[in-house]
Amino acid sequence: QVQLVESGGGLVQPGGSLRLSCVASGIIFSINGMGWYRQAPGKQRELVARITSGGSTDYADSVKGRFTISRDNAKKTVYLQMNTLKPEDTAVYYCNTVNGGLPSSGWGQGTQVTVSS
Repeated sequence: QVQLVESGGGLVQPGGSLRLSCVASGIIFSINGMGWYRQAPGKQRELVARITSGGSTDYADSVKGRFTISRDNAKKTVYLQMNTLKPEDTAVYYCNTVNGGLPSSGWGQGTQVTVSS
C-alpha cells in the first residue's frame, strides 16, 4: 500500500516562506517521478511542481521562480520550498507519484497552506 504523508503547512503572511515535506512508503521511491499538487477553494487540483527520477524539475507558471522542488531518495522524501508566498497560493497541498504525466498513487491528507495578512 502506497502511503504519502505531507507536512509543513501553516499560516503565513504574504511574502513569507514555507517548506513542505512529503514522505513516501510502499513504492520504489528512486524510480518514481514526484509532484506537488494543490487544490484551492472552488478550484480543481492542479500540478504546481514535478521532479523526475533523474532530478529534472518543472513548475507551473504561477509559481516559477518562487517555488523549488527537490528530493532526497535516501529519506524517500520530496520537498517544496515556497518563497514569496501570495494569497493565491492558499490551498491544500498534496504530493503524489507522477508517471506518464499523471498522478499514479492514492491521495494523502494533504497539508493546508494559508497566505493571509
